[in-house]
Amino acid sequence: MRKAKLAIAYLGLGSNLGDREQNLAQALRLLSSEVTIDRVSSVYETEPVGYGEQPLFLNAVCRVSTNLSPQELLILAKSIEAKLGRLPSFANASRPIDVDILFYDDQLIETQDLTIPHPRLVERAFVLIPLAEIAPDLVHPGNGKSIAKLASRFGESNTVRKWHKN
Repeated sequence: MRKAKLAIAYLGLGSNLGDREQNLAQALRLLSSEVTIDRVSSVYETEPVGYGEQPLFLNAVCRVSTNLSPQELLILAKSIEAKLGRLPSFANASRPIDVDILFYDDQLIETQDLTIPHPRLVERAFVLIPLAEIAPDLVHPGNGKSIAKLASRFGESNTVRKWHKN
């Protein structure tokens, strides 16, 4: 019997409420019970985007191998957010955890509740900089550009910096 080919997905993680570092670690632990985590970027402290009157975020990106479909991966991401205390709110609000599917293989998906690649990732230094750290040669299937090229336009971002625990 042949095993199904594993899909490679990239997930963005963010937290700006509670113990941000612990929230990221817990999200990774919960993910690892359902998918194989292949790589995790450094943690970056980042300025909020869209709604500025809130605490700074910690962000990271991970690469996973999975048998889950994109829809099943979305359900897993939302269940982890709920387990870690995320409540429905307005766009760009503070949250204990955010788990976004950035890429799923080289698929282009657009449904009512899921768009892959993530529709705003090319605008977001807090996603592209950690993603470029672990997958610089990954090519965005929608525009054909490498993640390194997309991230390079942010240069030395002062809104996204490697986080070092004090």
